[in-house]
Amino acid sequence: MTPKQRQRLEKKIADVKRVLAAEKRKFGGYDDSRGLRYLPTRYYIQLADYPGGLTYLRWFAKTFPDDIGFPDFLFERAILLFKSGKLAEAKVKVWQTFCANTYVLDNFFGQPIHALPKYEWSTMAQIGFTAHFPYTHQQADLLDMSPWLAEFIVSDTFSARKARYLTLHQQLLVEEDDEIRGYLHQEVEVLESHTQF
Repeated sequence: MTPKQRQRLEKKIADVKRVLAAEKRKFGGYDDSRGLRYLPTRYYIQLADYPGGLTYLRWFAKTFPDDIGFPDFLFERAILLFKSGKLAEAKVKVWQTFCANTYVLDNFFGQPIHALPKYEWSTMAQIGFTAHFPYTHQQADLLDMSPWLAEFIVSDTFSARKARYLTLHQQLLVEEDDEIRGYLHQEVEVLESHTQF
């Protein structure tokens, strides 16, 4: 990366922070309907500024505590955590990435994407999203993370949770009883909220 390219990325980060700070001053809170808050993680990864990325993630978690983000943002959080040696936290973000879009990890590893019968927002929209997912296991800056991630997603714990998660979504696809659907949704929420692997 040239110094000019670095400078442009650093300016993008500064611009996002400036716009968000202006919103906070103007509205007393954040009205970031454009989703600018999700962009800096990508820039920090491109800059290989992992400490800066972690600082941003801490600010994000404090400022938007209920905002989980989109699949690419969650995966970027996993990258920043992995690159900073926070493997347990990175595993949680990988799991959240899977829950947000069950096709992302297959896409990352170049696996063919097969639509699964499941109850979630449009399967085709999820598959379409993964076509534009900007990360791959062959990227030079992710070659250290790829084997770790490959091992983690086939671990007994991840595999068991993944299988149960997909089964629950398949049951929701056909279940008509409201009470049973309520229990299934509760179990999905419990699975999605796992913070230990």
